[in-house]
Amino acid sequence: MKPSSLLFLLACALLPLTARSAAPLPIQIDRIVAVVNDEAITSYDLQSRIEVVERQLRGQGTQLPPREVLEKQMLERMIVDRVQVQYARETGLQVADGELDAALRRIADGNKMALPAFKTALEKDGIVWNRFREEIREEMTISRVRDREVDNRVAVSEGEIDNYMANPESVNGSVEVNVAHIVLRVPEQAGPDQLMRIGARANQALEQIRRGDDFAKVAASFSDAPDALKGGAIGMRPLDRLPSLYADVVQKMKPGEVSEIMRSPAGLHIVKLVERHGGAPVVQALKQTHARQILIRANELVSETEARRKLVVLRERLDNGGEFAELARLNSNDLTAAKGGDLGWLYQGDTVPEFEKAMDALKIGQISEPVQTPFGWHLIQVLERRTEASSQERLRLQARQILRERKADEAYQDWLRQMRDRAYVEYRLEDR
Repeated sequence: MKPSSLLFLLACALLPLTARSAAPLPIQIDRIVAVVNDEAITSYDLQSRIEVVERQLRGQGTQLPPREVLEKQMLERMIVDRVQVQYARETGLQVADGELDAALRRIADGNKMALPAFKTALEKDGIVWNRFREEIREEMTISRVRDREVDNRVAVSEGEIDNYMANPESVNGSVEVNVAHIVLRVPEQAGPDQLMRIGARANQALEQIRRGDDFAKVAASFSDAPDALKGGAIGMRPLDRLPSLYADVVQKMKPGEVSEIMRSPAGLHIVKLVERHGGAPVVQALKQTHARQILIRANELVSETEARRKLVVLRERLDNGGEFAELARLNSNDLTAAKGGDLGWLYQGDTVPEFEKAMDALKIGQISEPVQTPFGWHLIQVLERRTEASSQERLRLQARQILRERKADEAYQDWLRQMRDRAYVEYRLEDR
């Protein structure tokens, strides 16, 4: 029930308003710099994105790569994004206006503003509101494509879980690491000459790092990964949630060290261990809540306002003696409707933050006011609470999730490479 991809999207979108400057852009706003299948990317598109990235890198204290290098890196990032959006459109995946509006409200909330004030602030910074909306729609679309084409297809076998559980360090403790990386993507049908050129670029990147160049600058100059223009930062995460290629090498490294060049099906990799923290025991007492819900989703036919209004009416009926399970069976827009809205026993972290915060604030038997999450609008009722140690079943579920995340990261990079290789791309950046 946790839409990690959408949370990632919103985290990326929560930029300081000054990050998108109203500074004048180059005049050649209609010059085409690339063609992706049957769509053009213009100089204005490219320069707009570069303005944002330059401010982000400066804010992080990262030395900027040369402008021409940054242009090439950003253009490649935009090409990969455009390929995914095109694929989504071709396969019928869309983000409805109601869903987009809900995401924009959450972004405004993250900036501690009401949506109208947020819009006004953006426009004062010279940002066209409709353009900003479509950028967020694109990010949501890409996130959903990944969910559908990669994350939801990743399978973890019982044997893989058994092997993971057989490692005492996996079950009894964990290590958190802050990692940055550089990825040089290798096309699926790369020939010997192309492999040599990519290998030479990887060696050049490693040589610059070895002689003291900032890793983030080198990542922004060389990496093909989506996070290249953030200095290649993956950030702090448990060691066992890194791709296995990275985890195997990082656990032998000291903070500040940089790996040799590594090879995977997706390409060539260089990893830096920024910092490491000792793990805490995983087996511990966990709070559980037995809850049920009524969920109303907004869609093309039901607006956000109408969805909330329906729940207000249902709550009034509950306050006047209505039976929760029966109203859930008749009205809830999810699979729990058949069970009277019963969600079963939920551990901390099983639900999205908005839902969990509202649920934790309820007394046993109490019914919430309408609560909005990325899934829609909810009425929540807490039935019971308990605290118990992690069971073997729970530990296996945790292991399955860890292995799924690890495999999904690797599978997504491989899928991106395949999609990029199949696309027709014509570069015109040098046509000045």
